[in-house]
Amino acid sequence: MGLFDAVLIKENHISSAGSIAAAVARAHDQTTRQPVLVEVEVESIDELNQAIAARANRVLLDNFSLSELRSAADIADGKIELEASGGITLETVAEIAATGVDFISVGELTKTIDALDLSMRLN
Repeated sequence: MGLFDAVLIKENHISSAGSIAAAVARAHDQTTRQPVLVEVEVESIDELNQAIAARANRVLLDNFSLSELRSAADIADGKIELEASGGITLETVAEIAATGVDFISVGELTKTIDALDLSMRLN
C-alpha cells in the first residue's frame, strides 16, 4: 500500500471543505478514475455519525476513551470500518481490541525508537 491508495481526511481538510460531508464528497470526486479508501479522522461520536452519513469507508477514532470506542463500535455496527488511534501503547492494545474496532494504530512503535548510528566506509 502506498500514499496513493487512500485519502486521509483530517481536521484541517474538514475545516477547509466546510464539513465532513463536503470533504468526503470532494475526496470521492477526485478519485473517480480509480476508487480509493476514504478515511476520516473524528474526535467525537457526533463526527462519527457525520462520517457514516457522508459514506466514508473508514473512520479514525482519535483519542477516544474505551467507553467511547465501544459506543462507536455499536453505532458503526459493521456499516463502516473503525480505526482507533491516539495515546495507544503496547500495554493498552488488548483492551482497545476488545472494544470492537477493526484496526488499531500504535504510534509508540515509531515514536519511541532509538536511533542507530551506522556508517559505511569504503576503501
